[in-house]
Amino acid sequence: MTLEPASSKARPSGMNATPQAADDELSAIISSAARQPLLDAAYELWRQRHRLDTIAGRPTAEEIRVNRTLTPEQLSGKYRHDRDHAHEGPMFGYVKRAHPRADDRAIRQAIMTAVKFEDEYNKQFDWNGDFWNCVVRAVAQAGRKYPDYLETTYRDARNDLAYYMK
Repeated sequence: MTLEPASSKARPSGMNATPQAADDELSAIISSAARQPLLDAAYELWRQRHRLDTIAGRPTAEEIRVNRTLTPEQLSGKYRHDRDHAHEGPMFGYVKRAHPRADDRAIRQAIMTAVKFEDEYNKQFDWNGDFWNCVVRAVAQAGRKYPDYLETTYRDARNDLAYYMK
């Protein structure tokens, strides 16, 4: 009894994505962000960092192997370091592609602000009452500290917070 299809072409796989398809998806994400002001673009790209990392082949198999050996404290420290230095990593390149004429310092600041905004609404979330009202309240409180986003960005933040807190 054979468990494999007669040919690799008959084998169903999600692994058959071509590099061109990945490039097209990356371009679509960046193009969407490019239609927004710099600050909102940085937040949109930050929201999609996990998808962007997947497209770029991160984490690598070696990074996964190393991450599995870390203690919870070490993993937490790595997570915080990655967030604190997001403006120095691949996110800078994504935002620069979305806003190529923007000053590098402004791009770094927009990324740092996006990370802090996300941290703030997560910190403000307090499950005290109706779930959606708690989400709206948390983003509104964060929005008072970070008032320069478009309303669509606050909407996206509410949706993200609701998704991750469910």
